[in-house]
Amino acid sequence: MTSEPHASTPEIRLKRLHERLGGIAYGGDYNPEQWPREVWQEDVRLMKEAGVNLVTLAVFSWSRLETSDGVYDFGWLDQIMDLLHTNGVGVDLATPDAVPPAWLVARHPDILPVLADGTIFGFGSRQHFDVSHPAYREKSLAMAEKMGERYAKHPALCMWHVNNEYGPVSYGPHADRAFREWLQQKYASLDQLNQAWSTDVWGQVYSDWAQVNAPAQPRTWSNPSRRLDYHRFTSDSMLEHYKAERDILRRHTPDLPIVTNFMRFYKNNDYWAWAAEEDAAALDIYPDPREEDAHVAAALNFDLMRSLRKGQPWLVMEQATAAVSQWSVNVSKLPGKMRLGSYQAIAQGADSILFFQWRQAKGGTERFHSGMVNHAGPNTRVFREVCELGRELKGLGGITGTQSAAKVAMVFDWDCWWALELGNSPRSDLSYTQEVLRLYRPFFEANIPVDFVNTASDLSQYSLVVLPASYLLSDDAAQRFEDYVAGGGRLVASYLSGIVDPDNTIRLGGYPGALRNVLGAWSEEMHPLAGDGEEVKLSTADGGTASASYWTEHLHTETADVLASYASGRLAGSPAVTRNAFGEGTAVYLSARVDSTFLEELLAAERAAAGIVPELDAPLGVQVRRRTGNGRSYLLVLNHNDAPARVDIKAGGTDLLTGNAVQGTVELAGYGVLVIEEPTESISAETAR
Repeated sequence: MTSEPHASTPEIRLKRLHERLGGIAYGGDYNPEQWPREVWQEDVRLMKEAGVNLVTLAVFSWSRLETSDGVYDFGWLDQIMDLLHTNGVGVDLATPDAVPPAWLVARHPDILPVLADGTIFGFGSRQHFDVSHPAYREKSLAMAEKMGERYAKHPALCMWHVNNEYGPVSYGPHADRAFREWLQQKYASLDQLNQAWSTDVWGQVYSDWAQVNAPAQPRTWSNPSRRLDYHRFTSDSMLEHYKAERDILRRHTPDLPIVTNFMRFYKNNDYWAWAAEEDAAALDIYPDPREEDAHVAAALNFDLMRSLRKGQPWLVMEQATAAVSQWSVNVSKLPGKMRLGSYQAIAQGADSILFFQWRQAKGGTERFHSGMVNHAGPNTRVFREVCELGRELKGLGGITGTQSAAKVAMVFDWDCWWALELGNSPRSDLSYTQEVLRLYRPFFEANIPVDFVNTASDLSQYSLVVLPASYLLSDDAAQRFEDYVAGGGRLVASYLSGIVDPDNTIRLGGYPGALRNVLGAWSEEMHPLAGDGEEVKLSTADGGTASASYWTEHLHTETADVLASYASGRLAGSPAVTRNAFGEGTAVYLSARVDSTFLEELLAAERAAAGIVPELDAPLGVQVRRRTGNGRSYLLVLNHNDAPARVDIKAGGTDLLTGNAVQGTVELAGYGVLVIEEPTESISAETAR
């Protein structure tokens, strides 16, 4: 009899991680090399007091681990790993190649990235490397090999953290070479490249591959198709490096999760491609405490992380306990906001709550970035909140591995983002992420869960699909949206959707070219409004009024019905918003940036027609999310208002934070949270719904 072959999947690896930790991962980045040895003992004592079960080590430690070329010193890391294990704290061990050491830069000065304007990004910050540089790749992979060999069997090691916030873009000679190689794999010939880049425009035709280089900043405008391909290349080249390190670590530790940390609204890397190569999506999230509605943009990022791996729980890798030093005014979070933001992440699918960092640095750039232990020490409001949150999370172990369901899908696509913001367009000040956020907000405020998808995703499970400024669409993607609507789906598309193909070439025959058939309407001309405050009036089909600003189009209907028309301005009398019956479904087109009230009412009507209802009826500012799985159901209710709010908890259950039974009308304190484990009979009812 032979045993089954060894097998491990991301889901299995994450399950084992949380079983080992006893539930939700709690802790943060730990940088013991910044502190004397006597502080280490206090650190582990305080970690136990705070309920910390996981810390991230060695993120910025290359210069301390390899003190000169080929000379390694792991002694101090061995000591801290042993100390943490003895005190019951697991380790997320990082490969430290986000910060090449000074000796490596001195030996290979061209390892430093070249910026678009030709200047060199010098030593003294971080991410100061060109990922295409052979020496950087050789030395960083050698470090991963050394760390994998040394720590694979260490009892403290729980997971791996590759690099840190991948992102540097270089336009230097090594990137040039790698870009040409990438292009030669993508295009079979120079003729194909010339055609894809429309190089006959402005006489940019290439006759030899050696003539092709990175699109560094010219005196004036440059080819947008070339720049789009450079975005794709940059993301791919960094991902290739991540995968090389991952494969080394996987060989040594096949059963441990391996991730790198993503960033909020980060443009340089296509996280759809990245997430497919990781065991979990992992996010660094720093909302600006000055913004009263910062939790809405945070929610969008949380839902995106949850969606990148098709609903699999994700990880908060970094957040702040209080002040966030990256903002121009370093405002501290109000009491209760750190706890509320943590539970918001859990409500939207996170299985970890980690911070940057454990102990606030006393020197360096981020010395005013808060920690779990701040400059004043543990006898502080912040540390008391840290300890209280740690105590609460210990009772929520059952929530790990559970997931959320959504019937609304919203497209978020890096190709669209890159292409839309290359400039030389009718509105070069347009922000793709703000367009997505504008269409996301009404769903969030109505407590309608949203999945994010890209233009290649399967749409069959969704009742409503939203395309915010989906500027670049392939023929396959356009056909996918047509098939979805024809099969009975409901589609809402905003202006600047379907304009270009994957080569960034305009689709002819009227905007929005790729979607003209399904929308049953076309625009002959774009009319962005000139001033920030300029506005035009709309009249609606039901006799109401509305307004539009920022963007309008000269729209014509073919088979679509008109929901709103321009009532003032140069387009008076022309359609502004349409709905088209197509096959068994319908498709709405917003050719103008309509006011928020009209937008909310339109989206509410579309979701109601699709049979989509909120988890609970709750006051504005109260967020409700449900996570189910493992035979359990959890309802999380969060009050983002500073004043109390009343919520009707219909099914009832037990609030895991207090142990109290909850049912009927409940008054939730300002910034308050409920984590309700619902009766098991409610699970089948929710599934049926």
